[in-house]
Amino acid sequence: MDTYMIFSIIFVTLLMAFQANFYFDSVLGKSKRKPQRALYFVVFVMLGYFYLASSFSDLVSTAVALVLIFSLAQSYGVEFKIKLVFTILYAVLITMANTIAVYILGVLESDFISWEQFNGENHWILSKVMLLGCSIMFIVIQVVRLVAKRRSFAVHYRYYLLFLIVPIITIYQINVASIYSEKNIFYVFSVLGSLFLNVFIVYVFDNMVEKVQLVHENADLQRQMDYQDANYEKTVHSFKNIKSIIHDINQQFLYIDECIQRNELAAAGDHIKSTLNTIEGAYQRVNSGNLVIDALVTNTLAMGQANGIKIDTKIQLHSQHVQIDRYDLCVVLGNMLDNAIEASKKVRQAEDRYILIAIHSTSSALVIQIMNHVEQPIVDLKSDKPNPEYHGIGLTNISRMCEKYGGHMSIEHQHRKFNNMVVLPFHTDNP
Repeated sequence: MDTYMIFSIIFVTLLMAFQANFYFDSVLGKSKRKPQRALYFVVFVMLGYFYLASSFSDLVSTAVALVLIFSLAQSYGVEFKIKLVFTILYAVLITMANTIAVYILGVLESDFISWEQFNGENHWILSKVMLLGCSIMFIVIQVVRLVAKRRSFAVHYRYYLLFLIVPIITIYQINVASIYSEKNIFYVFSVLGSLFLNVFIVYVFDNMVEKVQLVHENADLQRQMDYQDANYEKTVHSFKNIKSIIHDINQQFLYIDECIQRNELAAAGDHIKSTLNTIEGAYQRVNSGNLVIDALVTNTLAMGQANGIKIDTKIQLHSQHVQIDRYDLCVVLGNMLDNAIEASKKVRQAEDRYILIAIHSTSSALVIQIMNHVEQPIVDLKSDKPNPEYHGIGLTNISRMCEKYGGHMSIEHQHRKFNNMVVLPFHTDNP
């Protein structure tokens, strides 16, 4: 085996390590990486060199390839069955890519026939197939990555087109060079340079997609912050109303006190009843003892009254102090109430505009149930709004809080009723 061949095998092995790492990052997640991964890469490179430099039977070759791929999958902290499944999937994909490479070489080179040429005497043919297969795999892995990540945002098609152009041109150049160029050091460096360019393009494209995702997540967080600011303003407005009512009551007390001093008890009694009726009619209030629940539900009652929505409340707390962070409780309850109000506003029949708010707590959990009517039977939860990718942020945030506290959210919808229930267990280690 000459020096060029050894150099080529080493490069292909390193390229395979990069591709396999890129693949497993996509399907298993970078967050699942084990702290010390260098040993796994060393094992992969050693097995890869042994695999490319040696000749095996078909069965042994398949077994060695699976062990090679699985050795890198071991650097991720996920279940064994998951690693095994994605190892086999990668083996299938790389086999398909190499088969395509063999077909392309068979079409372009008359002396190239089949896989049977891969023996101990034809390392150069094997390396050429592996180089071409790696170029094809750059496209395949990127497609797998985009599917696995299930991106909730759209990257413009021109970026995908630009990404695909480079591997396609590389495949063409490698084949043209393999036919018309001499197999010398310049040929080797030109092929390796083309593959390095593909690696660089994949790296740049991957970082670009991650930055777009970061911008998207920041936009979602900004919307949530704006939503919390709006909730804060609602709470402040509620307290201002309470302060105004307290001020008015003080004035009424002065009049009642004067009536009592003049022994006009009948007038005092009538004024007390009139004042209570005025307060009850002007301001519906909730007094469970929990600041967040009282403020948000009270504000919802006011919004319901302003929009002709009948709202019933059933609130029973084991203690006014619930072991849920106030911010998190605002996110959960605020989003649930807002969803109910927005859905009820769209109901055309006034008698069907109805919301039931049931909040119950025990010594170990908080249960929130919101039931409301909808205008049309719900087929799915996808939005028909102009920006559907931003719809459902409320439900997503509720689900995120349930996951944080080890709780769960259930959604039931039948006929024209929508029922959303959240259970949040109390844990002493929660903030």
